[in-house]
Amino acid sequence: MDGKKRNIQRKINTLLEMSPVVVILGTRQCGKSTIAQMTGAKWKYFDLENYRDYDRIHEDPILFFSENSNHIIIDEAQKSPKLFEILRGVIDKDRQLKGRFILTGSASFELIKNVSESLAGRVAILELCPFKVNEFVDFPLSDFFQIFNKKIEISDINFLKNIPIRFENNILKKYFLKGGYPEPVLSQNENFHANWMQNYFEQYIQRDIRWIFPNLDIIKYRRVLTMLSSISGTIINKAEIARSVEISEKTVSEYIDIISGTYFWRTLQAFKTSKIKSTQKLPKGHFVDSGLALYLQNIFNIDQLSKLHTFGRHFESFIAEEIIRGIQATEAVNLEFYHLRTKSGGEIDLIIKGSFGLIPIEIKYGSSTAKSKLKFLQSFVDLHNLPFGVLINNSERIELISEKIIQIPAGAL
Repeated sequence: MDGKKRNIQRKINTLLEMSPVVVILGTRQCGKSTIAQMTGAKWKYFDLENYRDYDRIHEDPILFFSENSNHIIIDEAQKSPKLFEILRGVIDKDRQLKGRFILTGSASFELIKNVSESLAGRVAILELCPFKVNEFVDFPLSDFFQIFNKKIEISDINFLKNIPIRFENNILKKYFLKGGYPEPVLSQNENFHANWMQNYFEQYIQRDIRWIFPNLDIIKYRRVLTMLSSISGTIINKAEIARSVEISEKTVSEYIDIISGTYFWRTLQAFKTSKIKSTQKLPKGHFVDSGLALYLQNIFNIDQLSKLHTFGRHFESFIAEEIIRGIQATEAVNLEFYHLRTKSGGEIDLIIKGSFGLIPIEIKYGSSTAKSKLKFLQSFVDLHNLPFGVLINNSERIELISEKIIQIPAGAL
C-alpha cells in the first residue's frame, strides 16, 4: 500500500457513522483497496478477484455472513451480483448498526444496478478518483474547497484572497503529464510509467471489458476510446466519431456509457438556462486521468507535452478534475457538473451545482487573462445573481479582476 492520506478519507469515516454500508467506486488502480484497508485496518478483507475468497463467499453465502456480519471489506464487489441480495438480509437483521461493510467496485453500472435493486436506503456511495496533486506531495486539501461546505456568499471572496499558493507551474505540469494513478507516478523508474500504462490499458480492454461485455467489438471500442483521448475537453460530436470509426451513433453512445461507467471518462452535460439564448445542447467530456489520455496520444515527456497543439484544452480538463476531486471530498451534496457554450462563442468551462449553490469557473493556461475574454463569465454571474465567478489560470497571485470575478492560480488548488 502507498500509505498516502487521501482527501476523501474523512468523508468515508463520516459515512460509516451514518450507514451500515459504504460503497467506494472508481477506476481500477486508483487506490480503492488501499483506502478501504486503511479505513478498516483491523477489518477482515476479501477480494472477489481472488478465487479462494470468491469461492468462500459463494459456496455458502448465508453461512459466510453469519460468521462475518460486521467490519468486512469486500473488494471488486461487482463480480458477485448474488452477494447483494444476501447482504440486504444481513443488514436488515440489525438496521441500526452502522459501519459494518465497505464494498469497492470499478464498474459503476454493474454495482449501482445491484445496489439500487438490493441495498437502496442501506448504503452510502462515493467516488474515488486517481490522486489529486496535493495527495502526492502530502499536503492537506486546499482551503479553496472550504467554500463548498456551506452556502456560497459574496463575503467568501475575502476568504479566498488569503488562501496560499502551494504549487509552482513545473509541479503541476509534472502531474498533468503523469496523471494520478499511484503506482506509476510514485515509481522512481522513468521507464516504468509508459510500460505500466500500456499494461494497464491492455488489461482493461482484454479483462474487464471482455468480462462485462463479451460480445463487444473490442477493436472498434478501442478506437473510440483512443479517439476520445484526442478530443478530451471538447464538445462531443457523436456523428463525427461514428463516421470515423464506421459505427452507428447509437453504438458510439453505448461505448461512451461504458467508458464512463468504468470511470475513464467524465461527461459534462450542457447547462440549461432560460436566461441565455442560443446555448448549445451537446455535452462536453474529458478523460478522468490526464496521464492516461496523454499516453494514448503518445505524449511521454514534458517537451512533447509543450509542443502538443491541444495542450490548452487538455490542461483545462486536468484542472477541472482537480476541482471536482477536491469538491467530492467536502460536505457538499447533490453535486452536478456542467459546461456552457453558446452558438456565438460564449463559453464557461465548468459550472458546479450543489448544496452550496451555483458557481461558474473559467480555466485558462496562461499567466494572465484579458478582461475581454471574461465578459461571458461576468454576464453569467450577473444574469443568475451569483455571489461571484472564478477564473483559474497560471498567474502568480490571487486577486479580484472585476467586482465579481476572482482570479485564482492553479497552484492554489
